[in-house]
Amino acid sequence: MNLLSLTAVELGKKIKAHEVTVEEATRAALDAIRAKEKDINSFVTVDEESAMIRAKEVQKMIDDGTLTGPLAGVPVAIKDNMCTKGMLTTCSSKILYNFIPTYTAEAVINLEKAGAVILGKTNMDEFAMGSTTETSAYGETKNPWNTAHVPGGSSGGSCAAVAAEECYYALGSDTGGSIRQPSSFCGVTGIKPTYGTVSRYGLIAYGSSLDQIGPIAKDVTDCATILETITSYDKKDSTSVKREETDFTSALVDDVKGMKIGIPRDYLGEGLDPEVKEAILAAAKTLEEKGAIVEEFDLSLVEYAIPAYYVIAAAEASSNLARFDGVKYGYRTKEYEGLHNMYKKSRSEGFGPEVKRRIMLGSFVLSSGYYDAYYLKALRTKALIKQAFDKAFATYDVILGPAAPTTAPKLGESLSDPLKMYLGDVYTVSVNLAGLPGISVPCGVDSKGLPIGLQLIGDCFKEKNIIRAAYSFEQTRTYQHSPAAEA
Repeated sequence: MNLLSLTAVELGKKIKAHEVTVEEATRAALDAIRAKEKDINSFVTVDEESAMIRAKEVQKMIDDGTLTGPLAGVPVAIKDNMCTKGMLTTCSSKILYNFIPTYTAEAVINLEKAGAVILGKTNMDEFAMGSTTETSAYGETKNPWNTAHVPGGSSGGSCAAVAAEECYYALGSDTGGSIRQPSSFCGVTGIKPTYGTVSRYGLIAYGSSLDQIGPIAKDVTDCATILETITSYDKKDSTSVKREETDFTSALVDDVKGMKIGIPRDYLGEGLDPEVKEAILAAAKTLEEKGAIVEEFDLSLVEYAIPAYYVIAAAEASSNLARFDGVKYGYRTKEYEGLHNMYKKSRSEGFGPEVKRRIMLGSFVLSSGYYDAYYLKALRTKALIKQAFDKAFATYDVILGPAAPTTAPKLGESLSDPLKMYLGDVYTVSVNLAGLPGISVPCGVDSKGLPIGLQLIGDCFKEKNIIRAAYSFEQTRTYQHSPAAEA
């Protein structure tokens, strides 16, 4: 039996039933990483020794009845922008090449309490800035379906690791689609929860008003279970929300009768690949056949989402990244004259081109002459986008559309044209601007054999609606393993 072909929940059951030990499951994942990493490059750091020690400890706690949850003993990979005490955390940037945190992110602590075994840290676009996982200082990650293509980004390492079956599930972060878009490109499932649901404490910030941690796994059951585990109110995070109902697994019901699903006409227009459109409309038809009420409607302001998002995200990034100056931690240039010169040279040498581009854009829109013209206007647009969604959710339970306008582009194609890369986020960024939950589930492959993702968007704190719709749709399909997983 290939343990890595199991979902996280299936493995958890086998561990609980003493059919598999935690050490066997961990060893299987580490062996898979060793065998596949030269082709995929999903990981920045793999800590074999700590993982095996932890596996032994967790097995003891399962045997004595201390750990009884569904994820106890299941190994996980963590995106490299979440702090893990004693383990290198680089944000895939040269500027943090030697940063070992003294504390652990709250979401990761919640997983550890549930008995997770951390395998290592996954590759990502540098500081989560990019949509392809090509801006990493540690080399590009490749798509497990076709290694000539990108896995998407910025959580491309996490999605590729799950799709290549190097781990059972992973955590990612989503600032403008960074969980949903690579999930779509890699043929896996990923949830971006409502803003404030999962603590951002210990997540190295990119855009603080947009960032959210979420799960990436093979199916909806895994994602709902993981989300339930990592959700908690955290007073260390000022944006954390106290939620009453967090039993997301209760929404794993194969029933969409009477559910109202809206498809924005704006999402089906120019720029959408015909094969992606066909797969999305076929998925909508499947849900309709299962009893959902599906109709098209006009969602205004879609064309303003990208400019508003990039102005706000870049502005927040420029202030968040000001702390990386070579003084207290991280990279410091070897030769410099005076403090200012050290700052400049450390940042020039430590940051990659995409990060520099966004810091410059952010500094520009926050400068005195342009603050009103760009930044304040973007914030007003953000509020209008939220109003447009509020209006839509007065009628619909769920909004359905593509996760990305195309399937995964070839390596190098997007980097040569940053604007084209930015436009690839057209269907995902609105969800972050409005703080909504969204899920991407596989809904087919194109003629090149690359996966297509279906995106379902819910109203704030209504994750259960999208989980139910996604689960119902998933019951009509079987999970397709990537060529790298089967190798």
